[in-house]
Amino acid sequence: MSSSKGEGQDMNQKIEKTTLAGGCFWCLEAIYKKVKGVKEVIPGYSGGQTKSPTYEQVCSDTTGHAEAIQITFQPDVISYAEILKIFWQIHNPTTLNRQGHDIGSQYRSVIFYHNEEQKKIAEKSKKDLQDANTWSDPIVTEIVPYSEFYPAEEYHKNYFRNHPESGYCQLVVRPKVEKFKKTFQDYFNEDDIFL
Repeated sequence: MSSSKGEGQDMNQKIEKTTLAGGCFWCLEAIYKKVKGVKEVIPGYSGGQTKSPTYEQVCSDTTGHAEAIQITFQPDVISYAEILKIFWQIHNPTTLNRQGHDIGSQYRSVIFYHNEEQKKIAEKSKKDLQDANTWSDPIVTEIVPYSEFYPAEEYHKNYFRNHPESGYCQLVVRPKVEKFKKTFQDYFNEDDIFL
């Protein structure tokens, strides 16, 4: 069965959103900003009970929020399944409430699905990875319905681009971006000349 690309001549008008959490949002933002078909990446907070939390509140591990990113992408250029293919490889989905040295529920691995189709694709991608024994430990990534997303403070946006010399960017973010560039060359946006 062929799928309709939507009405209108300009295929670039079709966009979709997803919200993902996989540790520090600086890493995820830096990588997804380099992906073909991604139009916007916003760091923020999702999955908790506190309304409009601050970074300090989220870091206290009392809000229930995870550091997350909201991605606006063109499904005619990159599919949701491909967005998740990258997600599974750029963080460790087997560590509960931590990524590397970052510890706390705000660093948990979560896929916040925006509709039933995203839920189905996310569940299948997780099952396929588990069945393939891609990871030696069980995948602990939550797959939960999207409810709210609160954009992070302005200084978190484009953090890697604006602070490439910082210790965290040098030791954590840059190696992840370089690994992405090597592993996912087909998805790498050559128009982004940073790094």
